[in-house]
Amino acid sequence: MPAFTAPDGTTLAYHLVGKGEPLLCLPGGPMRASAYLGDLGGMAEHRQLIQLDLRGTGASGIPTDPATYRCDRQVDDVEAFRAHLGLERVDLLAHSAAGDLALLYAARFPARIRSLTLVTARARALGIDFTEAHRREAAALRSAEPWFPTAHRSYEAVWSGTPTDADWDAIAPFFYGRWDAAAQEHAATEVPQSNEEAAERYASAGAFDPAAARSALAALTAQGVPVLLLVGEWDSGPLPRVAAEIAALLPGAEVAVQPGAGHFPWLDDPEHFTRTVTGFLP
Repeated sequence: MPAFTAPDGTTLAYHLVGKGEPLLCLPGGPMRASAYLGDLGGMAEHRQLIQLDLRGTGASGIPTDPATYRCDRQVDDVEAFRAHLGLERVDLLAHSAAGDLALLYAARFPARIRSLTLVTARARALGIDFTEAHRREAAALRSAEPWFPTAHRSYEAVWSGTPTDADWDAIAPFFYGRWDAAAQEHAATEVPQSNEEAAERYASAGAFDPAAARSALAALTAQGVPVLLLVGEWDSGPLPRVAAEIAALLPGAEVAVQPGAGHFPWLDDPEHFTRTVTGFLP
């Protein structure tokens, strides 16, 4: 397993999938091992996916200081990753909660970014969060699904702050465009792949300074660095209209809404996902 050493001495592992020009991939969760990304719906046929296991996840080491799980503290890990690979500039893809990490990295090291692909990505780094109202809006789109009544009751338990483990399991269909066998198998891997302690610290106090990040990223996009926000039609994080709000803070950013997709669009329609991302990448 290839690995390198982070500035604080933590060993960080990564996985090589496919061949071609490198595409650095940051997994979400937050703090979920990169295995769930798979080959990103066939993207590995077009680019070499270099998938980082964030500290404390997958094959990477556990840091001595748990405070380093905070999102902004991991920006140096991404820069060490780039330097280890010997790349002057990188095409960076981030999924879900890793959107925050990618945005902070781009804000601090703009000269190292060749392109930025944000897949159903968070933007707390820019001061935009996803709310219960957003979740309810997206959930209502799925009311005709056979699993909806049970899943929605469990969602209500989540929103009220009284969920059981069974409730968390029951809401999984809302995050997939199709609740088929492949989606069910994928959802079943979430808990064993995730570091709960790290996830709790990821967005803790002090992680984000939205005003500073907005200013830095406006300068990045002014330099012509291409940014793509790929979102699912049925996803709540972000809703397509919220993705448009995020894009407005990144002048020149493109928004691509994948029809019939949820939070993992490469599973819902691999061909559409791959065509969109390869068409964007330089």
